[in-house]
Amino acid sequence: MLVAENITKRFSGVTALENVNLELHSGKVNAIIGENGAGKSTLMKILSGVYPDYEGRIVYKGDTVSFSNPREAQDKGIAIIHQELNLIPYLSITENIFLGREIETLWGTLDQKEMRRQTQQLLDRLKLNVDPATEVYKLKVGQQQVVEIAKALLLDSEVIIMDEPTSAISESEVEVLFDIIADLKRENKTIVYISHKLDELFKIADRYIVLRDGKTIESGDMAGMTHDSIIQKMVGREIQIMRKKAATTCEEPVLTVKNLTMKHPAKPQEDMLKDLSFTLCKGEILGVFGLMGAGRTELLEAIFGLHPKLISGSICIEDKEVKFKSPAYAIRSGIALVPEDRKKDGLVLGLDVRTNISLTTLENMEDMGMLNDSKECSLSEKYIKELRIKTASDTLAAKNLSGGNQQKIVIAKWLATHPKVLLLDEPTRGIDVNAKNEIYKLILSLADAGLGIIMASSELPEILAISDRVLVMAEGNLTAEIPVDEATEDKILKAAIPNSI
Repeated sequence: MLVAENITKRFSGVTALENVNLELHSGKVNAIIGENGAGKSTLMKILSGVYPDYEGRIVYKGDTVSFSNPREAQDKGIAIIHQELNLIPYLSITENIFLGREIETLWGTLDQKEMRRQTQQLLDRLKLNVDPATEVYKLKVGQQQVVEIAKALLLDSEVIIMDEPTSAISESEVEVLFDIIADLKRENKTIVYISHKLDELFKIADRYIVLRDGKTIESGDMAGMTHDSIIQKMVGREIQIMRKKAATTCEEPVLTVKNLTMKHPAKPQEDMLKDLSFTLCKGEILGVFGLMGAGRTELLEAIFGLHPKLISGSICIEDKEVKFKSPAYAIRSGIALVPEDRKKDGLVLGLDVRTNISLTTLENMEDMGMLNDSKECSLSEKYIKELRIKTASDTLAAKNLSGGNQQKIVIAKWLATHPKVLLLDEPTRGIDVNAKNEIYKLILSLADAGLGIIMASSELPEILAISDRVLVMAEGNLTAEIPVDEATEDKILKAAIPNSI
């Protein structure tokens, strides 16, 4: 269906892709595999018209094509579902799906009824039980991802590129997506699938194409491949996944939470967190697991002082009760939060690495009211070295770094505040197996240095690999507290399913 020949793309002297060649077959799921920074997203943006300036050529249905913008690619039948959602929050689902492709009546007015009807058909097909008139900002992230998929289906595209489509959706939504992909294969569509979740690839991929350091390494059929062989092709060597050697014994509590309750911001009669109590010790890693909507993120945000008017109960830091009127109070008390969405909430993408790292400590970076460049420079150098952040320079914009290195910048920013408690919300979402391993090493070393860490994650292997204890949540309740040496996937999942409460 589509062939890319000798594709090369450079950004400001940095070569992102070098002579990349690949074939995409119709009626198959073509998995693009590689570490963060391997060039996967750059290549997909070239194929879908986002980057019109590159070397090499694209042959689509036997003809050489060149797209000046995504609209031209869409009109030809190539659609991309981006990892970062491209939706307008205050427009409805229908308005988002038909944006730029509105249906008009004979009188030149918008045919609202027909657009709503087609939207409803798409939502029914995707098993999303939501009114098409619902504004997008009212949807959960997973539901917004489904709306993105609906946009691609509306175009009846021949080639559908899915960039990390399951990074923010629940298990049930993943199953729905896989059913849709199976339907699209039967319609002889070409599916391009990018994911760091290797388990998914073994379930649905027919072919693989490996990129490493901007170059094509190998391609072939998924049949007969193993996890280890795929990982080795991705990174060029074997990787030993980091695991905690022994659980930390709790001797000195650094954080104590008692009877923490949080009201729903839009429905005051409902509680999002319900009477939660637990402790965190110095040097301990407390894993928090729950399915989508369990309240993991809300718990970390409540501890960080993001919802002061909605919470009741008590929070103590080193046996001293604290009341956080805002995150600024929490930061001063020694709490730091690495948020779930690093690009939206953790970084200022247009600013450079140095500035992002120093943002939390501006008071220490100034002399007589002016920022001191040498102080900022030495701070960034310290953390670039300690956290092994891969960047050509600390003056490079954060948006140009890979996901794993961006996450390290967010962690560095908070380590600069010398916290007592580090809250991590999905710390390895959207990053590859090697970068995950580096983040695990970092988390374990921080715990060894005495930092108390709470890590919320939807990935059970991650929770089991590096936690000392596991807190399980379901619908805002704390349903289990399990020492990691007694924890199993079955036991944790049983506690996480609301019906089993």
